[in-house]
Amino acid sequence: MTDIKLHQHYLHFSELPYSMRSLYTVVLMTLGLAYLFAAIYLFHSYAGRAGGNPMMMTYNDVVVAYSGSGKGSRLEAALRGPMSTMLPADEASALIGWVEMGADKDGYEKNVKPTLDKRCMSCHDGSNPHLVNLNGLDNLKKVTEKDTGTDIFTLVRVSHIHMFGLSFVFFLMGTIFGHAYMRPVWLKCAVIAAPYLCLVADIGTWYLVKLYHPFAWLTIAAGAGMGASFAFMWAVSMYQMWFTRAPQPVLLRSDDKSNVG
Repeated sequence: MTDIKLHQHYLHFSELPYSMRSLYTVVLMTLGLAYLFAAIYLFHSYAGRAGGNPMMMTYNDVVVAYSGSGKGSRLEAALRGPMSTMLPADEASALIGWVEMGADKDGYEKNVKPTLDKRCMSCHDGSNPHLVNLNGLDNLKKVTEKDTGTDIFTLVRVSHIHMFGLSFVFFLMGTIFGHAYMRPVWLKCAVIAAPYLCLVADIGTWYLVKLYHPFAWLTIAAGAGMGASFAFMWAVSMYQMWFTRAPQPVLLRSDDKSNVG
Protein backbone atom coordinates (compact mmCIF):
# COMPACT_ATOMS: atom_id res chain seq x y z
CA MET A 1 0.00 0.00 0.00
CA THR A 2 1.38 3.43 -0.88
CA ASP A 3 0.96 6.62 1.09
CA ILE A 4 0.43 8.57 -2.13
CA LYS A 5 -3.07 8.23 -3.50
CA LEU A 6 -3.36 7.60 -7.22
CA HIS A 7 -4.54 10.62 -9.17
CA GLN A 8 -8.12 10.28 -10.39
CA HIS A 9 -7.07 10.80 -14.01
CA TYR A 10 -4.09 8.45 -13.90
CA LEU A 11 -4.47 5.21 -15.83
CA HIS A 12 -1.87 2.48 -15.67
CA PHE A 13 -1.03 0.51 -18.82
CA SER A 14 -2.99 -2.44 -17.45
CA GLU A 15 -6.11 -0.27 -17.35
CA LEU A 16 -5.90 0.66 -21.02
CA PRO A 17 -7.72 -1.33 -23.73
CA TYR A 18 -5.61 -3.61 -25.90
CA SER A 19 -6.22 -1.36 -28.90
CA MET A 20 -4.56 1.57 -27.13
CA ARG A 21 -1.68 -0.57 -25.91
CA SER A 22 -1.17 -1.88 -29.43
CA LEU A 23 -1.08 1.67 -30.77
CA TYR A 24 1.45 2.70 -28.11
CA THR A 25 3.58 -0.34 -28.93
CA VAL A 26 3.87 0.33 -32.66
CA VAL A 27 4.55 4.02 -31.97
CA LEU A 28 7.34 3.10 -29.55
CA MET A 29 8.84 0.61 -31.98
CA THR A 30 8.77 3.13 -34.84
CA LEU A 31 10.23 5.94 -32.73
CA GLY A 32 12.91 3.61 -31.39
CA LEU A 33 13.96 2.63 -34.90
CA ALA A 34 13.94 6.28 -36.02
CA TYR A 35 16.08 7.30 -33.03
CA LEU A 36 18.56 4.55 -33.86
CA PHE A 37 18.85 5.77 -37.45
CA ALA A 38 19.28 9.35 -36.18
CA ALA A 39 22.10 8.24 -33.86
CA ILE A 40 23.85 6.45 -36.73
CA TYR A 41 23.57 9.53 -38.95
CA LEU A 42 24.81 11.79 -36.15
CA PHE A 43 27.81 9.55 -35.58
CA HIS A 44 28.59 9.48 -39.30
CA SER A 45 28.33 13.28 -39.53
CA TYR A 46 30.65 14.04 -36.61
CA ALA A 47 33.13 11.17 -36.32
CA GLY A 48 36.49 12.05 -37.80
CA ARG A 49 35.76 15.76 -38.28
CA ALA A 50 39.00 16.67 -36.53
CA GLY A 51 40.97 14.31 -38.76
CA GLY A 52 41.12 11.46 -36.27
CA ASN A 53 39.63 7.99 -36.36
CA PRO A 54 36.50 8.15 -38.58
CA MET A 55 35.00 5.31 -36.53
CA MET A 56 35.09 7.23 -33.26
CA MET A 57 33.44 10.54 -32.30
CA THR A 58 35.51 12.72 -29.98
CA TYR A 59 35.39 16.06 -28.20
CA ASN A 60 37.62 17.56 -30.90
CA ASP A 61 35.19 16.42 -33.61
CA VAL A 62 32.39 18.41 -31.95
CA VAL A 63 34.62 21.48 -31.60
CA VAL A 64 35.61 21.37 -35.27
CA ALA A 65 32.00 20.83 -36.37
CA TYR A 66 30.76 24.02 -34.72
CA SER A 67 33.77 26.33 -34.47
CA GLY A 68 35.94 25.01 -37.28
CA SER A 69 39.48 23.71 -37.28
CA GLY A 70 40.98 27.20 -37.29
CA LYS A 71 43.20 26.13 -40.16
CA GLY A 72 42.68 24.99 -43.70
CA SER A 73 39.41 25.34 -45.59
CA ARG A 74 35.93 23.97 -45.07
CA LEU A 75 36.49 21.75 -48.08
CA GLU A 76 39.68 20.34 -46.60
CA ALA A 77 37.99 19.75 -43.24
CA ALA A 78 35.22 17.80 -44.98
CA LEU A 79 37.61 15.77 -47.13
CA ARG A 80 39.75 14.86 -44.13
CA GLY A 81 36.71 14.23 -41.93
CA PRO A 82 33.17 13.04 -42.75
CA MET A 83 33.76 12.91 -46.54
CA SER A 84 37.08 11.05 -46.29
CA THR A 85 35.55 7.81 -47.53
CA MET A 86 33.78 9.37 -50.51
CA LEU A 87 36.87 10.04 -52.62
CA PRO A 88 40.07 8.06 -53.25
CA ALA A 89 43.01 9.49 -51.29
CA ASP A 90 44.82 10.75 -54.40
CA GLU A 91 41.77 12.64 -55.67
CA ALA A 92 41.11 14.18 -52.26
CA SER A 93 44.76 15.24 -52.00
CA ALA A 94 44.54 16.84 -55.43
CA LEU A 95 41.52 18.90 -54.38
CA ILE A 96 43.21 19.99 -51.16
CA GLY A 97 46.36 20.89 -53.07
CA TRP A 98 44.35 23.00 -55.53
CA VAL A 99 42.85 24.94 -52.62
CA GLU A 100 46.26 25.48 -51.01
CA MET A 101 47.65 26.78 -54.31
CA GLY A 102 45.01 29.49 -54.49
CA ALA A 103 42.00 27.74 -56.04
CA ASP A 104 42.65 29.14 -59.53
CA LYS A 105 40.21 28.85 -62.44
CA ASP A 106 42.53 26.93 -64.77
CA GLY A 107 43.17 24.23 -62.16
CA TYR A 108 39.44 24.02 -61.52
CA GLU A 109 38.60 23.43 -65.18
CA LYS A 110 41.40 20.90 -65.79
CA ASN A 111 41.55 18.88 -62.56
CA VAL A 112 38.86 19.78 -60.05
CA LYS A 113 35.65 19.95 -62.09
CA PRO A 114 36.06 16.45 -63.61
CA THR A 115 36.51 14.97 -60.12
CA LEU A 116 33.51 16.83 -58.74
CA ASP A 117 31.34 15.81 -61.69
CA LYS A 118 32.36 12.18 -61.20
CA ARG A 119 32.25 11.94 -57.41
CA CYS A 120 30.15 14.74 -55.94
CA MET A 121 27.49 16.18 -58.24
CA SER A 122 24.96 13.43 -57.60
CA CYS A 123 24.46 14.93 -54.13
CA HIS A 124 26.05 18.41 -54.22
CA ASP A 125 24.55 19.82 -57.42
CA GLY A 126 22.52 22.44 -55.55
CA SER A 127 19.19 20.63 -55.71
CA ASN A 128 19.28 19.73 -52.00
CA PRO A 129 19.21 22.85 -49.77
CA HIS A 130 20.58 20.83 -46.85
CA LEU A 131 23.83 19.97 -48.65
CA VAL A 132 26.66 22.24 -49.75
CA ASN A 133 26.33 23.33 -53.37
CA LEU A 134 29.55 22.50 -55.25
CA ASN A 135 28.16 23.24 -58.69
CA GLY A 136 30.40 25.84 -60.36
CA LEU A 137 33.55 27.66 -59.31
CA ASP A 138 31.71 30.46 -57.52
CA ASN A 139 29.91 28.01 -55.24
CA LEU A 140 33.07 25.98 -54.69
CA LYS A 141 34.97 29.12 -53.68
CA LYS A 142 32.66 29.47 -50.69
CA VAL A 143 34.02 26.26 -49.17
CA THR A 144 37.65 27.05 -49.93
CA GLU A 145 37.61 29.81 -47.31
CA LYS A 146 39.02 29.28 -43.83
CA ASP A 147 37.13 26.64 -41.87
CA THR A 148 35.09 28.40 -39.18
CA GLY A 149 32.65 25.57 -38.58
CA THR A 150 28.92 25.60 -39.20
CA ASP A 151 27.73 29.13 -39.98
CA ILE A 152 25.18 30.87 -37.78
CA PHE A 153 22.30 30.81 -40.26
CA THR A 154 22.74 27.09 -40.84
CA LEU A 155 22.67 26.59 -37.06
CA VAL A 156 19.48 28.64 -36.83
CA ARG A 157 17.85 26.56 -39.57
CA VAL A 158 18.88 23.26 -38.00
CA SER A 159 17.96 24.51 -34.51
CA HIS A 160 14.31 25.18 -35.26
CA ILE A 161 13.97 21.90 -37.16
CA HIS A 162 15.43 19.95 -34.22
CA MET A 163 13.40 21.80 -31.59
CA PHE A 164 10.09 21.33 -33.39
CA GLY A 165 10.77 17.72 -34.32
CA LEU A 166 12.25 16.48 -31.05
CA SER A 167 9.69 18.35 -28.94
CA PHE A 168 6.98 16.38 -30.72
CA VAL A 169 8.90 13.10 -30.34
CA PHE A 170 9.35 13.58 -26.61
CA PHE A 171 5.74 14.72 -26.24
CA LEU A 172 4.68 11.33 -27.60
CA MET A 173 7.21 9.53 -25.40
CA GLY A 174 6.13 11.47 -22.32
CA THR A 175 2.45 10.84 -23.01
CA ILE A 176 3.01 7.09 -23.26
CA PHE A 177 5.43 6.99 -20.32
CA GLY A 178 2.84 8.92 -18.28
CA HIS A 179 0.90 5.65 -17.91
CA ALA A 180 3.86 3.97 -16.20
CA TYR A 181 3.81 3.51 -12.43
CA MET A 182 6.80 5.13 -10.74
CA ARG A 183 7.43 6.41 -7.25
CA PRO A 184 8.32 8.99 -6.11
CA VAL A 185 6.16 11.01 -8.48
CA TRP A 186 8.71 13.83 -8.68
CA LEU A 187 11.20 11.42 -10.22
CA LYS A 188 8.71 10.47 -12.92
CA CYS A 189 8.10 14.16 -13.65
CA ALA A 190 11.86 14.74 -13.81
CA VAL A 191 12.30 11.93 -16.33
CA ILE A 192 9.58 13.44 -18.54
CA ALA A 193 11.09 16.93 -18.34
CA ALA A 194 14.75 15.89 -18.69
CA PRO A 195 14.90 15.48 -22.50
CA TYR A 196 13.48 18.97 -23.02
CA LEU A 197 16.13 20.47 -20.76
CA CYS A 198 18.80 18.46 -22.58
CA LEU A 199 17.42 19.58 -25.95
CA VAL A 200 17.71 23.26 -25.01
CA ALA A 201 21.21 22.71 -23.58
CA ASP A 202 22.32 20.74 -26.63
CA ILE A 203 21.19 23.31 -29.18
CA GLY A 204 22.27 26.27 -27.06
CA THR A 205 25.82 25.01 -26.80
CA TRP A 206 26.12 24.73 -30.59
CA TYR A 207 26.47 28.50 -30.58
CA LEU A 208 28.51 28.70 -27.38
CA VAL A 209 31.17 26.30 -28.67
CA LYS A 210 32.11 28.99 -31.19
CA LEU A 211 32.95 31.29 -28.26
CA TYR A 212 34.48 28.78 -25.83
CA HIS A 213 35.44 25.30 -26.97
CA PRO A 214 34.89 23.43 -23.65
CA PHE A 215 31.14 23.96 -24.09
CA ALA A 216 31.48 20.97 -26.45
CA TRP A 217 31.51 18.75 -23.36
CA LEU A 218 28.05 20.06 -22.48
CA THR A 219 26.90 19.41 -26.06
CA ILE A 220 28.02 15.80 -25.71
CA ALA A 221 26.49 15.42 -22.23
CA ALA A 222 23.16 16.93 -23.32
CA GLY A 223 22.97 14.64 -26.34
CA ALA A 224 23.75 11.64 -24.14
CA GLY A 225 21.10 12.79 -21.65
CA MET A 226 18.45 12.92 -24.37
CA GLY A 227 19.39 9.45 -25.52
CA ALA A 228 19.32 8.07 -21.98
CA SER A 229 15.92 9.66 -21.28
CA PHE A 230 14.50 8.22 -24.50
CA ALA A 231 15.87 4.75 -23.77
CA PHE A 232 14.62 4.76 -20.16
CA MET A 233 11.07 5.86 -21.04
CA TRP A 234 10.97 3.41 -23.96
CA ALA A 235 12.14 0.43 -21.90
CA VAL A 236 9.95 1.15 -18.84
CA SER A 237 6.87 1.72 -21.00
CA MET A 238 7.31 -1.49 -22.99
CA TYR A 239 8.08 -3.52 -19.87
CA GLN A 240 5.14 -2.28 -17.81
CA MET A 241 2.79 -2.51 -20.79
CA TRP A 242 3.36 -6.17 -21.59
CA PHE A 243 5.74 -7.93 -19.18
CA THR A 244 4.68 -7.05 -15.64
CA ARG A 245 1.49 -7.18 -13.64
CA ALA A 246 -0.24 -4.06 -12.38
CA PRO A 247 1.23 -2.55 -9.18
CA GLN A 248 -0.64 -3.07 -5.91
CA PRO A 249 -2.23 0.42 -5.70
CA VAL A 250 -3.70 -0.02 -9.17
CA LEU A 251 -5.06 -3.48 -8.28
CA LEU A 252 -6.63 -2.15 -5.10
CA ARG A 253 -8.24 0.69 -7.02
CA SER A 254 -9.60 -1.80 -9.54
CA ASP A 255 -11.05 -3.88 -6.72
CA ASP A 256 -12.70 -0.80 -5.23
CA LYS A 257 -14.31 0.07 -8.56
CA SER A 258 -15.59 -3.48 -9.01
CA ASN A 259 -17.25 -3.35 -5.61
CA VAL A 260 -19.06 -0.05 -6.21
CA GLY A 261 -22.87 -0.47 -6.30
